[in-house]
Amino acid sequence: MAQDYIVIQAEEDGVHVIGLTRGTDTKFHHSEKLDAGEVMIAQFTEHTSAMKIRGKAQIHTAHGVINSEAKK
Repeated sequence: MAQDYIVIQAEEDGVHVIGLTRGTDTKFHHSEKLDAGEVMIAQFTEHTSAMKIRGKAQIHTAHGVINSEAKK
């Protein structure tokens, strides 16, 4: 089965990408910090059910592009 990939492009320094586990107890299991211009390609897997992105970034998915906002 093919897994979904997303591409996260940081538009400012300090964008946090946090992976959340799958299962009955959702927990943080991985965290990355991106600076402006950095790109991360991430994949949903049997262990990762969700991702939290904090900071100004563009998120490219099979469903389109989403822009997250900077913390105010």
